Amino acid sequence: MECRNLWKLSLVCLGLLVPLWVVAQAETPPSHGLLLVANKGNQTLGIVDPEAGREVAEIPEGGITGHEVAASPEGQTAYVPIYGNSGVGRPGTDGRTMAVIDLASRRVVKTLDFDKPLRPHCAVFGPKNGLLYVTTELANSITVIDPKSLRIVSSIPTGQRESHMLAITHDGQRGYTANVGPGTVSAIDLVAQKPLAIIPISRQTQRISLSVDDRWVFTADQTAPRLAVIDTSTNKVKTWVKLPTQAYGTAPTLDGRWLLITLPAANKVGVLDLESMKMARMVDVDKLPQEILVRPDGDVAYVSCMASGKIAAINLKTWNVDKLISVGPQADGLAWAPQNP
Repeated sequence: MECRNLWKLSLVCLGLLVPLWVVAQAETPPSHGLLLVANKGNQTLGIVDPEAGREVAEIPEGGITGHEVAASPEGQTAYVPIYGNSGVGRPGTDGRTMAVIDLASRRVVKTLDFDKPLRPHCAVFGPKNGLLYVTTELANSITVIDPKSLRIVSSIPTGQRESHMLAITHDGQRGYTANVGPGTVSAIDLVAQKPLAIIPISRQTQRISLSVDDRWVFTADQTAPRLAVIDTSTNKVKTWVKLPTQAYGTAPTLDGRWLLITLPAANKVGVLDLESMKMARMVDVDKLPQEILVRPDGDVAYVSCMASGKIAAINLKTWNVDKLISVGPQADGLAWAPQNP
């Protein structure tokens, strides 16, 4: 009799626990969103359904190329600075606009004119103030934009030419630009709107990212197979990481344990252990990997592979490429636009 009562009590408890578990699962849904890609080869913004593993739309940008894309925090709008038809530091057209794309209607709805040719390139949303920061190379500056009114708020000098890529700390106080031709990094006070330090790296550098705790800045030397690790407390290079081949883009995993590094010549992504600063593994991707975006749930990293027009989806639990997604030619910049499930 006593055992029977205990059994009934167990069933009652189980009946109570199961709904609680279901509620807990419902409160933490999987990440939903659209993956955006700058298709440089046909001057379009590609929209990718990452679950289906296919590009569902290509939106013309107006005949001149955008290299990077930023998505608004609510996922309704994409912003594509129109750079021009050349590479950084090379002759060609000088872009002066930014396309504003409505992701629901899949069309350009507005265009911001910077008033003069500036080669606008990398757009990053401020994590606290909601402003949009865009590198404007020919002015040696970062242009600050109110994305709602599409009004230019201010211009922040970087103190260097060819300020190409930008990373912003999680508190929104500091920005770091990779200045390609000078081979430097500018540390910038975004509140006071002035450079704090110019950090020498090499004759040429590319791309930039911050660790999840904002302790380190990473940028790749474009003249040698090594990665600069900058200490943000001193704004000086703390160490150099030797690599098997020249690197390009970087992105940390959200747990702060690994740094993902594209190695274009090897068609691989290197995985750097940020505790030991040693390479832990290599992941084969497709041809000429460029940019890395880690999905907001931390489970998948997307890698644009420019020479093949593919995006490799790396499972960050198994370190396997689960999908190769066909997109437009010369796939480059990536952004994540969150969507309601």
